[in-house]
Amino acid sequence: MRVPTYSGLVTLLILRYRVNLLTYRLPADAYSHKVTGYCLHRTLESEGTIMALQMAINATPENKRIGLIHHSDRGAQYCCKDYVELLKNNHIRISMTENGDPYENAVAERMNGILKAEWLDMEEYTDFLQAQERISQIINIYNQVRPHASCNMLTPMEAEQNKGKLKKCWRKRKHEHKEIKTIPSRTDL
Repeated sequence: MRVPTYSGLVTLLILRYRVNLLTYRLPADAYSHKVTGYCLHRTLESEGTIMALQMAINATPENKRIGLIHHSDRGAQYCCKDYVELLKNNHIRISMTENGDPYENAVAERMNGILKAEWLDMEEYTDFLQAQERISQIINIYNQVRPHASCNMLTPMEAEQNKGKLKKCWRKRKHEHKEIKTIPSRTDL
C-alpha cells in the first residue's frame, strides 16, 4: 500500500553568488521521490518554506491529499505557526524527527545529496534570477529525466504512475576495511 508523504527539506546552500546566502526548499513525495514544490529564497525564514509547501499542495489534487503525512526535521521553518496552519488547513498530518538525526529523514538527505553532487556543487550562478531559473531546470530534469535506483530505475514522474511497491535497484557497496594504526602511548615512548 502506498502511503503518500512529503519530506520537507531545507538545505543551506552557499552558491558562488556574491555575499548572499541562499536556501532551497523541496517538499517531495517519499514514494516516487518527485519534487512537488520548491523555492529558492535568500533567507532561512519561513516565507520560502511556506511558498514551497504551497506549491506542493497546489500540485497535489485535493482527493490525493487525504492521508498525506508531512515529515521534516524540527527546523524553525517547519514549526512556525503559519507553516503548521497550512498543513492542518489541508488535512496533512505532521511528523517530525525525534532528535535531528539525518537517518530519520533519509529520503530528504539523499535527495539533497543527489542535487548537490550532480548539479549544484559544480555550477556557479552570477545572480539570484539565474540561480532561480537553473533550480527550475534542475528540478525538471530530476523529476522527468533522471532514473532513480530506489524507484526501479524509473524517473519520479514514471514512478508516480505506479500502483504497487517499487523495486529497489541499489548496488551493494563494498566497504574497504582500513587498517587501524596503533599509536603508542606516552608511557611506551
